[in-house]
Amino acid sequence: MKILSIAIPCYNSAAYMRRCIDSLLSGGEDVEILIVDDGSTKDNTAEIADEYEKNYPGIVKAIHQENGGHGEAVNAGLRNATGVYYKVVDSDDWVDVDVYLDIIKTLKELVAGPQTVDMFISNFVYDKAGAKHKKVMRYKAFPENEVFQWDHAKKLHIGRYILMHSVIYRTMLLRECNLELPKHTFYVDNLFVFQPLPYVKNLYYKNVNFYHYFIGRDDQSVNEKVMISRIDQQIRVNKIMIDTMADNKIADKRIRQYMTSYLDIITTVTSVMLIRSGTEENLEKKKELWQYLKAKDGGLYFRLRHGLFGRTMNLPGRGGRKLSVAAYKISQKFYGFN
Repeated sequence: MKILSIAIPCYNSAAYMRRCIDSLLSGGEDVEILIVDDGSTKDNTAEIADEYEKNYPGIVKAIHQENGGHGEAVNAGLRNATGVYYKVVDSDDWVDVDVYLDIIKTLKELVAGPQTVDMFISNFVYDKAGAKHKKVMRYKAFPENEVFQWDHAKKLHIGRYILMHSVIYRTMLLRECNLELPKHTFYVDNLFVFQPLPYVKNLYYKNVNFYHYFIGRDDQSVNEKVMISRIDQQIRVNKIMIDTMADNKIADKRIRQYMTSYLDIITTVTSVMLIRSGTEENLEKKKELWQYLKAKDGGLYFRLRHGLFGRTMNLPGRGGRKLSVAAYKISQKFYGFN
């Protein structure tokens, strides 16, 4: 039985995917590495995937599909996963090998234990190109090295939200909640974490720096200019997150509070990108996004609109917009955005 399935979405990733794959091979027979070639056309991504499958049978599987975007690559990995747990590692990122082996050991112990763990959390490193100091995202609000429930977690500080880089989900939980990410849409990593949250009962946090999240490519989705050019996809993800909260009666108070905080910061990022674009069309889109939230869930709108970020993002006039951007720049430096 495979303990961990790891999907690597690849689209024209030949220049850097080997570092990612090589960092994961040390997991040996305990893992399966699913290299998803998402319709690559400009390089030999497909051939590299096939090469690894040939050289590491039983560990690596190459999956070739028509281009469907990052979300569909994650979906393809999930459809093919046989491991107890499921992890996504982007093709330009990598993992710390020693920590990786320790996490596999812990997952095996958890599988053999009396409690089912739905979500396994570890730290990730913002590996910004040229940055001397590498910011680490830790989760001090969580108990360490023990199975716990949401009511045993302290309130997470603003910005300390769980990202795809920090999470390993139980594979069957993702299937039971019918997770399916939208095609041809960037920023679906937020949905990957967000949508299954109401189903998560037992968690486990290991305070180790596992995942290295590379930031620095000019074409990277978190590059600010790229984000603005793809703002309609960011809005689409933001609205799906709104729908998730509005359409589900989330009984657990702590999960609901966390999801509200998560949605708050995503809506802030969307709003600021619309402001920074500097076009009247996008300012109208910002207004429409907040109206969409109000129409879907008036109570949720009130909480976000009258919170710190909501007030800042909706200050009137040019001066208000300048203040909104200034606030974003502070959060950008502090939280590692872009």
